[in-house]
Amino acid sequence: MKRMFARGGRWLLDASRLPVALAAWMGLVAWRRRKSLMSATAACVAVWLGINLWIIVGTRPYRYQHTASVPHRQTAIVLGALVYRSGRPSDILADRLDTAADLYLAGRVAKVLVSGDHGRAAYDEVNAMRRRLQDRGVRPEDIFMDHAGFDTCDTMQRARRVFDVDSAVIVTQAFHLPRAVYLARACGLDAVGVEADRRRYRRAARNHVRESLALVKSFAEIQLGIDPHHLGPRIPIDGDGRATWDVAARTDDARRS
Repeated sequence: MKRMFARGGRWLLDASRLPVALAAWMGLVAWRRRKSLMSATAACVAVWLGINLWIIVGTRPYRYQHTASVPHRQTAIVLGALVYRSGRPSDILADRLDTAADLYLAGRVAKVLVSGDHGRAAYDEVNAMRRRLQDRGVRPEDIFMDHAGFDTCDTMQRARRVFDVDSAVIVTQAFHLPRAVYLARACGLDAVGVEADRRRYRRAARNHVRESLALVKSFAEIQLGIDPHHLGPRIPIDGDGRATWDVAARTDDARRS
């Protein structure tokens, strides 16, 4: 499993010893001094802050604010988010898709991989994502659908191991971008990221708090070498994206023709 993380992400694995060492040292100090619960809590907070700062600072050279400054990459990876019952993407997801379409139409990426939750027939993020990209002018054969992108780590592992993505632009909001880029590079992708913020979002403060905790979870996932929920046969990203489409997508595309 470590081999998968080595390519393109070796610096992440090597540097990861710093937060681990900090955790062990703080825990040992608390134990030896036989302090109260406050000592253990202080150790946990120090580790949490250390991992957050390390990932945020470490990914800064690979994060961009504007599509015009993003270097050319093979694929744009769009991370899923809430889709309403009507099939309309939430504002956060719509902005990610519009940013990816801008990258594609500007020639900065050749393919778009949409990755989201389609684990239930009643809830389908990826077809909503595909429809919006097609509406924006992305060619059907250049849209790949990952129906099992249940979280950010799954998405990045599947991009590398199922879709054979070599280089990518990760498209998501600024609060999520450090973790997404960290995971992508740790999984072996030559990845950069671009912010998809195009408006003010509801519950922004909650998103930042949740993300600070998710950074620690993602760090642990990399260290433990956790596999995605699902893998499957390889579908190379340099082929025809319609090979990843389900019946609903093919039927909708036929109506558009």
